[in-house]
Amino acid sequence: MEMTTPNPELLKQLVVMKMPFGKYKDVVLCDLPVSYLEWFQRKGFPQGKLGMLLETMLVIKMNGLSALLDPLKNKR
Repeated sequence: MEMTTPNPELLKQLVVMKMPFGKYKDVVLCDLPVSYLEWFQRKGFPQGKLGMLLETMLVIKMNGLSALLDPLKNKR
């Protein structure tokens, strides 16, 4: 099984980029509730970079890996 290393730039974006629209407009992606991310999973993630980041955040939260982002959060 191949191990992949998380892309540090992608992880940094999760702690600085804000949701550009919707109910949680201006909330940093890493602070979005799981229920909102699951809603996107059911309805379809947005196209492009935002969708990829939201899907990544859902995987991180669902697997209990949110602590991975703590060192990056402390730097913002």
